[in-house]
Amino acid sequence: MRQISLKAALDRAACADDFAVLEIARPACPDGGILVRNVHLSLDPYIGPRLRGRHMGEAPPAPMLDPVPGAVVGQVAESRSPGIVEGDWIHSMEGGWQEYSAIAAGAFRKLDPAAAPLAAHAGVLGMPGLTAWAGITQLAKVTDGDTVLVDAAAGPVGGTAGQIARLKGAARVVGIAGGPQKCRLVCETYGFDACIDYRSDGWKDRLKEALPDGASVFFENVSAEMAMTALSVSRPYVRGVLCGLTGASPSAGPAPHALNAGLLIGKRAQLSGLVVYDFYPHWDVFAEEASGWIRSGKLRFCEDRAAGLESAPALFEKLMRGENVGKAVITVSKEAP
Repeated sequence: MRQISLKAALDRAACADDFAVLEIARPACPDGGILVRNVHLSLDPYIGPRLRGRHMGEAPPAPMLDPVPGAVVGQVAESRSPGIVEGDWIHSMEGGWQEYSAIAAGAFRKLDPAAAPLAAHAGVLGMPGLTAWAGITQLAKVTDGDTVLVDAAAGPVGGTAGQIARLKGAARVVGIAGGPQKCRLVCETYGFDACIDYRSDGWKDRLKEALPDGASVFFENVSAEMAMTALSVSRPYVRGVLCGLTGASPSAGPAPHALNAGLLIGKRAQLSGLVVYDFYPHWDVFAEEASGWIRSGKLRFCEDRAAGLESAPALFEKLMRGENVGKAVITVSKEAP
């Protein structure tokens, strides 16, 4: 089978040329586990620091040996796991950039292929969706009448977070995104009330205008600097969720912008850090609720999809540059083999 690995250890952001396509032996089915034919592969921003050993203390993959890590939606080719048979569909965070994956017991979830499009489990029903759901419903606890501000609103986490906020009763949802195309997606597809292009002149003034009464909740995906911008346009007692503060990650070095303690106190802000791993036990509850929203048309998603395992490096570089529009997904093989 084919597998994609790093050519060498990295100390910078990865580009497409940093990856190699290897021909290796197909793995054996593990005791108590399953062998999976990978069909849809999720490309996610956290893989960037993960490749450099800068994500939650996780070791980077060994060059020219380990596959690049990644979540997969796949079909069981062989099973040694009770209750799982050949042909079943699963989602796993332990798949990787390869055509087949040996997945240990307890490291996968069985899927109902009739509940929602299978590729959705790589995005809106996968870890990005769970992240959005956890931040909005479990931490911020959005309810009727809230005004919610979402950064990186065109992304799979931000776009889903804003829609779930609306479904939970938010009266107004405002997004921040980069560029007119992404802002159109946020408003026209995801149904936000407004989206502010942070790449345009005077965007902070327009953000204030879009939130005349201030935000009661903000969901931050990008940086400490943007979190402070959100706080500056928020009401007292705002509930903030800090999801993607890569600039403030201790393992990434000193934060280029610090959280302003005076502003936090003045706003009486309640901030929650979000690590999605904490919510894995709630995945089935979330997926059942979100699948219903998808079937009813209340939860929409957009994909930036490419076909073939070999297309993963180029799409990943595009993702790392912030040029993707929608969830980055690789279709490794056909759903029907």
